[in-house]
Amino acid sequence: MTELHTPRLRLRPARQGDLAALHAVLSDARAMRCWSTPPHDNLEITQAWLRGMISAPPETSHDFIVEHQGQVIGKAGFYQLPEIGFILHPDYWGRGLAREALEAVIASAFANYPIPKIIADVDPRNTGSLAVLARLGFTETGRAEKTFLLGDIWCDSVYLALERPLTSSSPSGLGGEAR
Repeated sequence: MTELHTPRLRLRPARQGDLAALHAVLSDARAMRCWSTPPHDNLEITQAWLRGMISAPPETSHDFIVEHQGQVIGKAGFYQLPEIGFILHPDYWGRGLAREALEAVIASAFANYPIPKIIADVDPRNTGSLAVLARLGFTETGRAEKTFLLGDIWCDSVYLALERPLTSSSPSGLGGEAR
């Protein structure tokens, strides 16, 4: 897998040394409020999650660790194409970093895979993620109630899609540079 670079970010494949930094994200209740699992309460859970990210087959996965100023701050990409997912540590929210990372991974996915569209499944309470995806051109395709159980709470889903652009540039024209 290639690395992607944006003005402020380095997106790279996951490696075992990312465990502590990813655990800081995946154990944070604020970050995990609308994720598909509860916060990770021990390193073993994060280790299994990281092992899955590292071993995911490249023909169906295009997932990246997100670094900002040399610090691992989250992940963005496709654990299972064509569904996009992203999570950043809350200390980095509100700076446009999620959008910057997603622009790069979306452009890379369309350039490297014959997918007609990218999809997303978002908890409707996650207004920040919904806003980021809307700014990237995603449109709502449907909604469903009680689609997954998070701890003991049923969560709903908003389904979104982004069609492959007619040109090879990213949705905003600001894709990351592959290296």
